[in-house]
Order: sequence, then C-alpha cells, then structure tokens
Amino acid sequence: MRFIFLILLIALFGYSLALVLANSINTQVDLLFAQIPTMNLGLLLVMTLVLGVMTGLLLGVLVFRVVQTRWEIKRLNKELELVRARHIQAAAAAATASAAPPTTIKHDDVTIVPPMM
Repeated sequence: MRFIFLILLIALFGYSLALVLANSINTQVDLLFAQIPTMNLGLLLVMTLVLGVMTGLLLGVLVFRVVQTRWEIKRLNKELELVRARHIQAAAAAATASAAPPTTIKHDDVTIVPPMM
C-alpha cells in the first residue's frame, strides 16, 4: 500500500511540476541588486520556492541549535547549583562530625591467626 501511495505521490508531483513549467510566459525580474534575465515564469517560481525552503530550513536549524544550547545551559546551571548545595551540606556535616569528641572503643587483646593453606 505504501508503495502505491508513493508512486501516486510522485506522479502527482511530476504532473504539478509539468503544469508549472509548461507555462510559456517569459518574464524578466528586476531585483534591488540584480537583474534576472528573461526566463520561464514557472521555472522562476520553482527556483524561488526551492531557495526559500532551503533558507528557511537552514535558519530553522540554526535557531533551534541556539535555543537547544540555551536550554542545556539552564539545565546544567540548575544541576550545578544542586551539586553545590549538596557539597555545602556535606562539608557542614563533616565539620560538625569532626568537632564532636571522638568515641573510644576498648578492645580486648585478640590474636588473629592466618588461615592455613
């Protein structure tokens, strides 16, 4: 089914492209800094569409990378603050533990015999 759908889609696209290119109106476009020679209006339309889509995709990828990088920086800053808070708590706990008097444990004399091989 997918194969048939793909064939129909390609055929429809080809037919649409043929209709656009079959337009026999030749036109000349004057841009601000350039002048495009006389060419088929349908071809000019297709070229403009392709250039616009490519430019939009490239700009979208760049903007998405910038946004993604900002999100990553914010996430890492939050994680850094959390780790710093844990480190401060651990240092405070260690300081209070070392300030407490040591507990003494009395041991009896015990002889440890190594195991026989």
